[in-house]
Amino acid sequence: MTRLADLDTLTSDEKDALIHVLWAQVQEIEAVRAANAELSRRVADLEAKLGAPEKTSDNSSVPPSTGSKPNKPAGDKRHGKRRRPGHGGGGRRLDPDPDQRVTATARECPHCRTPLGASDQMLHAVYDRVELPHPAAIVTRVERHGGICPCCGERFVAPVPTGLEPGSPFGRSVDALAVYLRYQHAIGYERLSRLFGDLYGLAISEGALANLFRRVKPRFDAQVSAILARLRQSRIICSDETGARVNGRNAWEWVFQNDEVCVHVIRNSRAKAVAEEVMDGHKPAIWVSDLYGGQRGHGEAWQLCLAHQLRDCQYAIDAGDAVFAPGIKRLLLRACMLARRRGRLNDSTLSQYRYDLERRLDKVMACQPTNSHGIRLRKRYGKDRDSLFTFMTERAVPPTNNGSERDIRPSTIFRKVTNGFRSDWGGELYAGVRSTLNTGRRQRLSAFQAIQATIDAQIGIVWRDDHNATDPIKRPLITR
Repeated sequence: MTRLADLDTLTSDEKDALIHVLWAQVQEIEAVRAANAELSRRVADLEAKLGAPEKTSDNSSVPPSTGSKPNKPAGDKRHGKRRRPGHGGGGRRLDPDPDQRVTATARECPHCRTPLGASDQMLHAVYDRVELPHPAAIVTRVERHGGICPCCGERFVAPVPTGLEPGSPFGRSVDALAVYLRYQHAIGYERLSRLFGDLYGLAISEGALANLFRRVKPRFDAQVSAILARLRQSRIICSDETGARVNGRNAWEWVFQNDEVCVHVIRNSRAKAVAEEVMDGHKPAIWVSDLYGGQRGHGEAWQLCLAHQLRDCQYAIDAGDAVFAPGIKRLLLRACMLARRRGRLNDSTLSQYRYDLERRLDKVMACQPTNSHGIRLRKRYGKDRDSLFTFMTERAVPPTNNGSERDIRPSTIFRKVTNGFRSDWGGELYAGVRSTLNTGRRQRLSAFQAIQATIDAQIGIVWRDDHNATDPIKRPLITR
């Protein structure tokens, strides 16, 4: 329509038709305007992202492996080699209990051939020479006899010593070493089979390794049940989660830990219900985690991970916030510094320090940032400020959730090396092994010692008192 028709010459039906046509055009114009507004918003968001600082491991939760390290400075060079700072020296300590000793004495002078006795010599040097024995598999042939009793006519089979029962040809030492190499060092089935053959002369197929792992799984399940029972009595629990890959599907590996025990579980969900399932109705006094909603609300009180907050503050500073983020970052750094001194301070002093931190926080919260990142942080801490300094008056509570991240980091490396698990039971076994290893580490057991104790069916947990007048706790010991 190029021009408006003379309305006086139109009938009522023609006017109605014209109104419908014009209304349709108006609707199309409104749709175009809405689309333009949406496109303008998206363009503004993209321009803001282009101007935003890059996220790194220093200002976000991006893992350090995604970035590149800066080049080392050239430094001073002397005689073609880089000069290195000196150190106190020392060297390897002598073994306190060597397997054998070699004493070297001279019979005659190497210069004039004069005979020498013991009184003519003194100790000149002492050092160790370490060699490894040649590893070889020890094969025990069991010949089991049986027959028919000549008296009663019943059949019988001779009993065998413990540990030599019929079944798998591989003993507990093979089981423990296979689990250790697979789940502690992320060695794949093919390489693990080749390693046993090259190092020990032991032929073991990939299928036999899978059967081995499946056979020992119930022992780790029993160990985890004992550890989980202790976790459900704990007063303080820290949690975290990371991605997992099980049976061709994305999953999540959760970790729940404190200074005593550590439990890993792998589930297909990242929801809050996973933590509720693991806790089974237990509500600890204090829960430590990051801001993820699935980890909130499980304890009577909550300690927010300050390490995450420091990185978020740094990102806001990099993004241009000079009003709020610098002040809150200084405050959080001061809180972390005080946390390192808690062991030398009285309870009354800690209470005063917490009051001082709250007073300083009031001053920072009074700032009115204009940067969007500063506004976001101010809103966050206005909502969760009661969870920032819980650790100041609770000595056993860590200010960060770094302990959970350290426990879950080997799982992230394992996932990247192996690409996950091909079966559900494989993921469950891995979670059980990691629970055993991390709990054993808290009891000063090496990884192999913890695995060996579990393989030997020593699943009992023995508790010993830790003398603490303010908060008596029990520490677990995997029996050996």
